[in-house]
Amino acid sequence: MKKFVQIAFLLIGGALGLVFLPPLYELLHLSSNPWLDNPYVSVALGALLLFTLSFAFSDYFVRLISWMEEVLFKVPVGDLLFGTLGLIIGLIVAYFLGFAIDSMDLPKFTKVLPIILSFVLGYLGFRVGFKKRDELIQLFTLRGNNTKKKLAEGVEPQEVRGSYKLLDTSVIIDGRIADISETGFIEGTLVVPQFVLTELQHIADSSDTLKRTRGRRGLDILKKLQDERMTKVQITEEDFEDVQEVDLKLVRLAKKRGHDTQIVTNDFNLNKVCELHNVKVLNINDLANAVKPVVIPGEDMQVMVIKDGKEHNQGVAYLDDGTMIVVEGGRSYIGQAITVTVTSVLQTSAGRMIFAKPKDD
Repeated sequence: MKKFVQIAFLLIGGALGLVFLPPLYELLHLSSNPWLDNPYVSVALGALLLFTLSFAFSDYFVRLISWMEEVLFKVPVGDLLFGTLGLIIGLIVAYFLGFAIDSMDLPKFTKVLPIILSFVLGYLGFRVGFKKRDELIQLFTLRGNNTKKKLAEGVEPQEVRGSYKLLDTSVIIDGRIADISETGFIEGTLVVPQFVLTELQHIADSSDTLKRTRGRRGLDILKKLQDERMTKVQITEEDFEDVQEVDLKLVRLAKKRGHDTQIVTNDFNLNKVCELHNVKVLNINDLANAVKPVVIPGEDMQVMVIKDGKEHNQGVAYLDDGTMIVVEGGRSYIGQAITVTVTSVLQTSAGRMIFAKPKDD
């Protein structure tokens, strides 16, 4: 690489010598000298000068190129492609604006404006293409699907607004999202951010057996979603390096994508954080509670009291779906199947709890 940099300095020096040395000779009144006023001599002097400087600065340029290679290798191909397309469009716009400026009768100092425009618009084009990659992909995909539908059916399809469902780590490991998705109750695109996938991989690589099992289960659920889901499952590279917590990254990503984006979770704390940030959230536990059989106060049910409750003389039983039943005065019935009467029901995003008392009482 060092030799490559020195050769580049040699070629660039020759080109600069050919362009800038003749005007310098005129300024210093040396243009009458036949040895200096020669294009070959100008190229040789410029090449020799920069080639000599390359020995002093080549190490710095090698480090710079190595750093740029390392950065570019880490950038996803999609981001690099769309960023480059944005850069090209920005440079084309800058070229036409510069051509228009050159055609005007403006002061000499304005001749530098095309160079400034090239830098500014090229940079802005790269940033726009880099940041808006997912939206551009979604736009082209949506138009392509609508065109295919129109050709197939011979009718004008209605515009469909895409909705995004951001999945967090807990809801992937939980696994119920795959069954819900298979039934078609969740529409739109399921989005799995790369930072969620990275956290899932860390859990799957954990030395703790339970964590490792949960992490691998999450990866299996993702594979199932990709294989069986009718709509799209998208993995996005968007990240926020200034934030460490995955939950806050999810909230920021949802706010960045707009009001058509919702976070799907079963984490009670993340649910509360989303409400504080005015971010739409779908809690799997809320859905599970909503589809449980309705229990009303005064209803009788048969339960098995299995253990003590937290308070004095309480017993605890469970329904088949895991709902806890607190039986007042049920401690003496531990190990027995009894009939209880429901007194009240407490339902939250964290789950549902039923309070009852023995029917004999």
